[in-house]
Amino acid sequence: MQVAEKERMPRLSLGEERNMVTQLLLLNITVFILLFFIKIIYQMENTGLAAFERDIMANTQFPADPKVLLTKPWTPLTAMFAHTGFWDVFSNLVWLFCFGSILQNIGGFRLIVPVYLFGGLSGMAFFMAGINLVPGLRVYIPSGSIIGAGAGVMAMAVGVTTLAPRHRVFPLLLKGGIPVWVLSVVFLALHITSLATSDRYPSIAGSLFLLGGAFMGFMFIAQYKKGRNWGAPVNKVIFNAGHIFHPKEQKEILKEEYLEPSKPTATTPFQKVGTVPEHKLNELLDKINDQGLQSLTPEERETLLRASKENGEDY
Repeated sequence: MQVAEKERMPRLSLGEERNMVTQLLLLNITVFILLFFIKIIYQMENTGLAAFERDIMANTQFPADPKVLLTKPWTPLTAMFAHTGFWDVFSNLVWLFCFGSILQNIGGFRLIVPVYLFGGLSGMAFFMAGINLVPGLRVYIPSGSIIGAGAGVMAMAVGVTTLAPRHRVFPLLLKGGIPVWVLSVVFLALHITSLATSDRYPSIAGSLFLLGGAFMGFMFIAQYKKGRNWGAPVNKVIFNAGHIFHPKEQKEILKEEYLEPSKPTATTPFQKVGTVPEHKLNELLDKINDQGLQSLTPEERETLLRASKENGEDY
């Protein structure tokens, strides 16, 4: 449905309150820049990179040792937004924008943050379990750690492929566009190649991190398709934190709109065959952005199809 894709593709705008992909991108970029400047300060003060690793990164990275995790319980949250290498943050954020935008267009903005967070936490759990339980990896327990958005992005990639594997993107590149599952295969192939050439850990250790994200992405969306939204508590916390200073009456109105999307109501068949009013088209696009394509009624789908043909697009 190319009209919806063209009009509602998330933009990098600071004013998009419901564009959770943008919020995640900005948060990852901000943390990367912050760590970069702190690292420069350490180098200017002649304290060296060793001090930077000891003071900053040791309190940011997710440790492989469970005993260390108990003394630094905040690291699961900080680690999933932290990057120290330019190409690491660049590749992760490109794929985050790609898969996050597709997932947001299909399933709505409420899925983005929960899938990312749950995927990151699952990846870290797999990473810690693998290093502690696999005999050949136990040597990395004292110094082992991991950071990055890789598991969260992997959860989005597998999640959107589970939700709509035949959904097509980039219609201008190929006739009809590229299926999401093909994009996911390319993503997996690049990550496997990167892990195979990495000298930090054996490829199996890094693979466990991504495998945990993939597992959670599949499980989250599989349950979502059955009507079980694991992300509802996360969205509730985000909403309460972002609207803590709003008046109670206004907060209740926003809460119903943000957390509890209205169900499609029965409407009379739309018989008009002429031009679709602009305000009607905007209402449908907003509904897709908030609740996903599956929320449209058959009449609304027909209206959007007609608008697509009137604008010279192929459905």
